[in-house]
Amino acid sequence: LEEDSDTKEVEILRPRGNDNPAMQPPLLPDEVFMRVYRLARRDGFSVLIIASVFALFAAMMGDMSGALIGLCIAGAGALELQGCHLLREGEPRGVRWLITSQLALMAVILVYCILRLINFEPELIEQTITPQMREIFTEAGYTTEMIKSLIQKIYYLTYSLVGLITIIYQGMMARHYYQRRQAIEQACTED
Repeated sequence: LEEDSDTKEVEILRPRGNDNPAMQPPLLPDEVFMRVYRLARRDGFSVLIIASVFALFAAMMGDMSGALIGLCIAGAGALELQGCHLLREGEPRGVRWLITSQLALMAVILVYCILRLINFEPELIEQTITPQMREIFTEAGYTTEMIKSLIQKIYYLTYSLVGLITIIYQGMMARHYYQRRQAIEQACTED
């Protein structure tokens, strides 16, 4: 505690600790194991459930290619959950399943994005623009060709960004699992 002599206020100083994560001691293998397990389990279930729901909706709408992609993505979530199961059983090879699941998920999403980019159908734009939308765009000074061009750019940008974000996120997840494999192997052999 320090006391300011002019105002008689007491200032409580924060204890001086080492807040820099780079200066912290490394985590114990058991802690690394539990963190990876919790992350993989949460991620695996999320991917499995969300992709399954989207696959079901795609199938109900008659989009069989979308349903197939959804099922493949759900399969990547199941791979991750299998890796979790192996880790829970003390099998260090579960880490390979976690890494493979991320790479499989990346591959499926990239194939989906590439297929969408290759199979862009500009004539569908004309069908999706309602007369009310056309009137609003016309009042704003946009021609039909300008609208088509704008929608096409947005379409390409969206799928390109999804692909890029997938490469970054799934790549970082695979790297995260890969970098922790030794600690996980150590935690599995200690038990």
